[in-house]
Amino acid sequence: MKLALLSFVMLSSFAVALEATSAQEEAPTPAPVTTTAEPEGTSDSEMLDDAADTTKEVADKVQETTKEAIDFANKKSEEIARQIDESPQAKEYSAGILQPIYAMAEYLSFSWFHWLAFTFMVSGVVSFALQLVLAKLAVLAHGGFSIAQLLTDAQGLIISLVGLFLTTQAATENSAFTSSPAAVLSASAVGIVAGFLFYLWGQSEELQALRGRKAEARVERAKKKS
Repeated sequence: MKLALLSFVMLSSFAVALEATSAQEEAPTPAPVTTTAEPEGTSDSEMLDDAADTTKEVADKVQETTKEAIDFANKKSEEIARQIDESPQAKEYSAGILQPIYAMAEYLSFSWFHWLAFTFMVSGVVSFALQLVLAKLAVLAHGGFSIAQLLTDAQGLIISLVGLFLTTQAATENSAFTSSPAAVLSASAVGIVAGFLFYLWGQSEELQALRGRKAEARVERAKKKS
């Protein structure tokens, strides 16, 4: 009887020890605490300074590259122009283009031709200058604007100005037009009047085109609604 009781006590002690050991094995291991130290010397001001330096370096590099490209293009164009100037075939083609123009200029080298040319150039300058300013303001007042018409008028003004300069130079060298104040004043007066009339005509055409575009827009909106 004592032996049985002693065996029971020993078995109970062994079971309790076994349960304690298994509980220790199943207990979760605490996760290690890690601390991240911030790197030294990375403040906002230093980062901004670095970014500014990088931007300056990139801008300098782009400027240097652009300058090199422009220099290369200039040298290449000069080299090509020199080769064309030295080419006999290019000289022949150039003479073929200029010869009829020279012949016509010699045939028309009289005062009345330069008077007409001067009058047309003055009328063009007046007409396109007024269309670039007054006509475009009138179109804007009616709620419209056309980039294509603006560029066309600017081109016409430039061509008229260049033509006026060249006509005056040619008249000075080849005729007595510029030496006659009456001829110069009369050509200027006629050119100014003609240019003003052409301006009125051009402005009415632009306003009419604007009304047409508005009518087309109303028709398109009506179609979409229906």
